[in-house]
Amino acid sequence: MMKRKETIMDLKEKVEKVLEKIRVNLIADGGNVQLVDITKDKVVKVRLTGACAGCPMSTITLKMGIEKTLKAEVPEVKSVESV
Repeated sequence: MMKRKETIMDLKEKVEKVLEKIRVNLIADGGNVQLVDITKDKVVKVRLTGACAGCPMSTITLKMGIEKTLKAEVPEVKSVESV
C-alpha cells in the first residue's frame, strides 16, 4: 500500500497542535503565537503577539522555544520565522 503524500493542510494541523501546547506558557507571560503560513519548503511563519511582540527575548523564544519544540514534534518542519 502506498503512503499518501502529506499535504500542507496535514502539516498545519500538526503544527497547530504543538503550538497549542506552547501557547500555555506564552499566555502565562501575557503573549501568544499565531500560525501565519507554512511554505512549500516547510518553513513555518508565525506572529508573536501580546507581550511577546515587543519582548527583547522574543528571538530566543522563537528559536529555542517554538522552533526547537516544533522540529522535535514535527520533524518535517525545516525552520520557524517570525513575520
